[in-house]
Amino acid sequence: MTDLTIDELEGRPVTGADGQKLGTVADIYFDNDTRRPEWALVSTGLFGTKHSFVPITSASVSDDGLQVPFTKQQVSDAPRLDDDGELSQDEEALLADHYGMSYSEAPSDSGLPQGGGQAPATGTAQAQDTSGPNTDTAMTRSEERLSVGTTRRPSELVRLRKEIVTENVSTTVPVEREVLRVEREPITDGNVDQALDGPDLSEEEVELTLTEEQAVVEKDVVPVERIRLDKDVVIEEEQVDETLRKEQVDVEQGGRPA
Repeated sequence: MTDLTIDELEGRPVTGADGQKLGTVADIYFDNDTRRPEWALVSTGLFGTKHSFVPITSASVSDDGLQVPFTKQQVSDAPRLDDDGELSQDEEALLADHYGMSYSEAPSDSGLPQGGGQAPATGTAQAQDTSGPNTDTAMTRSEERLSVGTTRRPSELVRLRKEIVTENVSTTVPVEREVLRVEREPITDGNVDQALDGPDLSEEEVELTLTEEQAVVEKDVVPVERIRLDKDVVIEEEQVDETLRKEQVDVEQGGRPA
């Protein structure tokens, strides 16, 4: 568990002690001191819209997913807490009580606080003040130092999806059509025999078929481009503002010793 990253755990199926699927990993919460995976935020329900916190300090990981020693009912009935990226000690105690785990504020090597004892304030060094009647004439001055790190968590889910849309396309194509042309040829000595071939008076009818071209539309489906999803890493500067405390030593003179 200690060598896994969020990207490797995210999206893995989570199964219970009986092999029944409980959901999928949506996020991982690490211990602030040991940086070990401590809690998994598991998406449950038919559409993955519900979330439950599950302790993973004793979980096992395989290619098939993440297995925890709890039942689906235990995970489903777990207290609903805000998935805001951090669990308070009160929230951890509430979850530990639900899963039947011992809990105190004393940190353990496994990452999940357990056992007895009183923990010092998080991130604060508890220095011994050496001043007093039984010490030398020195005093220890302490101050807080800012330690800034980073943690990785999902920020956005991107899907590549295509749908069919319509658009109007206008174009022109040349088409041909036949039109009627009437030619009149006067009777001359050269064609008088042809003109007088036949009866003197008669009724006649001559037909001529005219043709034209019409535009014919056909549609073919052709591939035009390949679109894929990929991701790049960009580095940005983020301003961190924090208030630090420090002790200040003042020297007072002028008084008489008692």
